[in-house]
Amino acid sequence: MTNGIFHQTGAALLITALALVLTGSLAPLQAQDESTPTIEEKTEGMQKMDGFFPMYWDEQAGTLWLEIGLFDTEVLYARGLAAGLGSNDIGLDRGQSGGSRIVTFQRVGPKILMVQPNYAYRSSSDDADERRAVEEGFAISTLWGFTVAAETDGRVLVDTTDFLIRDAHNVIGRLRQRTNSTYRLDTSRSAIHLPYTKAFPKNSEMDVTLTYTSDQPGGLVGTVAPSAGAVTLRLHYSLVELPGPGFTPREADPRSGVGAISYRDYSTPLGEPMIKRFARRHRLEKQDPTAEVSEPVEPIVYYLDRGAPEPVRSALLEGAGWWNQAFEAAGYRNAFRVERLPEGADKMDVRYNVINWVHRSTRGWSSGGSVTDPRTGEIIRGQVTLGSLRVRQDYLIAEGLLLPYENGTEAPPELEAMALARIRQLAAHEVGHTLGFGHNYYASPLGRVSVLDYPHPLITLLQNGTLDFSEAYDVGIGEWDNVFVEWAYQDFPDGTDEDAALKGILSDARARGLMYMTNQDTQVSPLVHQWANGRDPAAELDRLMDLRRNSLNRFGENSIKLGMPLATMEEVLVPLYLHHRYQIIAAASGLGGMNYTYALRGDGQIPLERVSGNAQRRVLDSLIRTLHPAELTLPQTVLDNLPPRPSGFGRNRELFPRYTGGMFDAITPAVSLAEITVSNILNEQRAARLVEQNALDSNLPGLDEVLGQLIAGTFGVEPADAYQAEILRAVERVVVDGLSNLAAGADMPQVRAIATYRLRELNQRSTSNSGRGDVSNRAHYALLATDIERFLERPADAYQQPDAPNLPPGEPIGDPALDWLAGTSLWCSEWDQ
Repeated sequence: MTNGIFHQTGAALLITALALVLTGSLAPLQAQDESTPTIEEKTEGMQKMDGFFPMYWDEQAGTLWLEIGLFDTEVLYARGLAAGLGSNDIGLDRGQSGGSRIVTFQRVGPKILMVQPNYAYRSSSDDADERRAVEEGFAISTLWGFTVAAETDGRVLVDTTDFLIRDAHNVIGRLRQRTNSTYRLDTSRSAIHLPYTKAFPKNSEMDVTLTYTSDQPGGLVGTVAPSAGAVTLRLHYSLVELPGPGFTPREADPRSGVGAISYRDYSTPLGEPMIKRFARRHRLEKQDPTAEVSEPVEPIVYYLDRGAPEPVRSALLEGAGWWNQAFEAAGYRNAFRVERLPEGADKMDVRYNVINWVHRSTRGWSSGGSVTDPRTGEIIRGQVTLGSLRVRQDYLIAEGLLLPYENGTEAPPELEAMALARIRQLAAHEVGHTLGFGHNYYASPLGRVSVLDYPHPLITLLQNGTLDFSEAYDVGIGEWDNVFVEWAYQDFPDGTDEDAALKGILSDARARGLMYMTNQDTQVSPLVHQWANGRDPAAELDRLMDLRRNSLNRFGENSIKLGMPLATMEEVLVPLYLHHRYQIIAAASGLGGMNYTYALRGDGQIPLERVSGNAQRRVLDSLIRTLHPAELTLPQTVLDNLPPRPSGFGRNRELFPRYTGGMFDAITPAVSLAEITVSNILNEQRAARLVEQNALDSNLPGLDEVLGQLIAGTFGVEPADAYQAEILRAVERVVVDGLSNLAAGADMPQVRAIATYRLRELNQRSTSNSGRGDVSNRAHYALLATDIERFLERPADAYQQPDAPNLPPGEPIGDPALDWLAGTSLWCSEWDQ
């Protein structure tokens, strides 16, 4: 199998070589034009940087020259941002990968072409004609063309300045997409960045400063750049020697959670899958595969950005270093290390697996990606990006729960301890992605079993009303993480049936209650969730509601330090009020949900079983509880002590939306929270599952039953006072708008039918109520009746609902901010909750 992976490239090089021989342009055979200077003549007086591809710096002209002596030899070409913009919304971050690809340099007369072969379509056949047929059936990509400026003994010199000083990272497109502003690259304000342009024996590194200008830049860029009309970033390029032979690809298994490369093999025998999948993993071998414990031939080493401060630095080193526990469990000694990046080293140098510490003006993404050899699945480089505001957000969450400032000067150790515990886990999480591992969100009966989960802080409300933070986040690697490493990195002795051994690893794990389930399963299985704890989502939601209410009832000046404006209590209030937001999402997955596995034929697993009717109804009860006015109101002591914000402390997106201008809005926080619950109950795919499950088993709740309970739990509630009454009216509006969206937009006709039927009932109910109660009540129901009737009478595309208030940011997983990153294996985009 290994040899077959390289067949296509060998055929490509042979064809290219034959073509160049026939045209008389093969570099070693080509007679040098007498008018073409030698490299030595051309570069006289230039600064030489000798290495993998030697480079020459012309100080007078400001140009960088590259010496190419490796023709028709595959090398790795990579690029990324060395210095970023600092805006999470725009997404141009320090250390961000711009992708990598395999290229060859091919000479055609006076031209040098940089060509990317097509590894998506291959042939593993021993027949050269069969391989050539596949190669010629699919396009290659010529990425750049250089002109020979000098030549010595078949080695040529080319000017790379235009190749380097261009918008190779699509910064212009990104700025246009995110800011609706038109920028252009100003080459007069762009140049080679010499301090990080270096050559080494196995890689050559090139760095440039690029300045983008705009006459109408808009406001978003101006929040992070000193002048929005002139934004200077740094782009880094690498040419790297590819790994040599000796790496054995490992066939992927979806149950393992180890990511994979894939391609189509057109030489596959009939009856076998054409798509081949091989696990992405670093090269790691035991010095003695027969030994129970062995030193590695070469350890995996990660380097931490020197810009990370203490005490965060020590936490990151410790957390990322947890992975050595898993390698030790797999029989390796000292196989995984984490160290500070050597002083003077370039973090963009692809020889280093790097953990980047990235600053932004707002909290945002952390991610773990890798540069992978598409021929074999070998990970060449791991690259982690950690947002620096993550640790501060956890500190804020702890402040809201603990409310520690009775005197206003305290510094409780629990706050920093919880924040640093989270940053350790985050470091381990993102490094895990760069080792080849995907998210594991499965709620094992063994508890928290993987750092590749998204953990919610496990804070316990004790009987005396105090909070226990001792188990907020787990410590060390999880039991499933040991499975990850053993499956991906175990070096089996000669004679081992590797396929059987790998299947045995997963079978043994499953027998212990360990499985792999990931992102796409979170909306379907109540045992697969993000930012949640436990295996009973309804019970956990009720527990978090009690915990949240306990802190809300005590909330006040004790949430901020002495001397801070009272208005800044809102920053602490937001994450506390929304503390259960992700558990709402986790609980909703039980409605119309099923428990299932990635079963393969013959592996003995139960493919699926639907969540019981009783469990689904308990989930619905807990969800409806979150909509009760008593759960959505804020204590009067909070409302009496939250003044408008003072000068210099303007509003930002971390605060609640409001209709009230400068004054704090007591209603819209409830609207935002109700929107989370209602939108999850009325998810159109969930609604379709409810219709189908009830048709298949009448003991399971159907969509009509769920809608009936939702309406009874909102329209059928008696508020305790005028504040609760106003919140209840706001919640009823959210329910009507949600039903209207479902009736108008669901793909399944029966979903639209049932939602429309319930809307007609609400129309009658609202019409009847519009003549009862005080003027606020009559006005509310009169407008509801009017809006429902207008919706029912007009086509869906003619009915425009007002936008709901924007919720403060939390978890936009899968945000388009990361979709544009092409050519890199990006596994995780974790938002600071």
